[in-house]
Amino acid sequence: MKKPRIAIVGGGLAGLTAAIHLASAGYLPVVFEKNTFPHHKVCGEYLSLEIFPYLNSLEIDLNSLNPVLIDTLNYSTPSGKLIKTALPLGGVGLSRYALDQFFSIMAKERGVSIIHETVTDISFESNEHIITTESDRFAADIVLGAYGKRSLIDKKLNRKFIEKKTDWLAVKAHYELVDYPEEVVSLHNFKGGYCGLSKTETGAINVCYLATYKSFKNYKNPQVYQEEVLRKNIHLKSFFSQAKPLFEKDITIAQISFDNKSHIEDHILMLGDAAALIHPLCGNGMAMAIHSGKLAAELIVEHLKKEQYNRLKLEKIYLREWKKIFSGRIRTGRVLQKILLNSGLAEASQTAIKLFPGVLPQIIKRTHGTTVI
Repeated sequence: MKKPRIAIVGGGLAGLTAAIHLASAGYLPVVFEKNTFPHHKVCGEYLSLEIFPYLNSLEIDLNSLNPVLIDTLNYSTPSGKLIKTALPLGGVGLSRYALDQFFSIMAKERGVSIIHETVTDISFESNEHIITTESDRFAADIVLGAYGKRSLIDKKLNRKFIEKKTDWLAVKAHYELVDYPEEVVSLHNFKGGYCGLSKTETGAINVCYLATYKSFKNYKNPQVYQEEVLRKNIHLKSFFSQAKPLFEKDITIAQISFDNKSHIEDHILMLGDAAALIHPLCGNGMAMAIHSGKLAAELIVEHLKKEQYNRLKLEKIYLREWKKIFSGRIRTGRVLQKILLNSGLAEASQTAIKLFPGVLPQIIKRTHGTTVI
């Protein structure tokens, strides 16, 4: 049986960030990722600049990917009322197709092993984790769970949220529209959900929307839903009437859960979406995923440097720090979602924001954290 000291299940932004950080500190983890790179993912593809100082400290230069600089938010209610505001920190538009591939290359260059197999089981036995893949078994002292929104592993671990049917699905595709402004990320509400639009490094506009199953179930497919529901918002109607789809078929994910998740399960430290899913309207899920990878890696390095590794102490500190960094942002996201999905409250909130324009930047600051170093 192979025995890496640290194993990371999932090769998205959270998992690869942790891997790069650990490798830079002299600890070479093994990453298990079922998909090969590059591949598209359902994602808003907006990355807050809050995370750039930290990435620069790891010598990860995202400017080499030619990201699109974004400093403005357009927000509209289902009726089409529009507010435009500056983003306090700003961000960049980068596709997950390019970003995950770039992170995987950075990880491999630093000696990280990436095994492209599905993890079918993780158990904790005799103070170590036994990881089972489709073809092999591994034993690891420390395991990080970075496998995304929901997985077979969640069922194996009997995580509470996985047993509940959820009311959300997400749809993502890229479009071409010559005159779409590079500096703008747009968030447009429609009855039953909200849709984000922003440009990526290729010039394509990423369109990603979240919808309730209740609003979606009476329509045959995403195309019909787009025509019958999303286009009720005049800004989405204008966009889809002019834009050319670049994917043969939209990418979809069902059973998205915003319920509370345990941040540690059977001694596995959870990262990114496996630990908690922030509402896409907050616009910084990618930055939070990277930040969670940083948090876990820093604490692991700190504890492994000590003469005797104390698992329970590490877990206690991880829980405390995770809540301190992320809990407030996630709570704010939940409140915003309840407001924006209620058409009456959405309209009323926009009227209030027009009367008190300083409110919106403060709301944005509560969902976009401070600079991460």
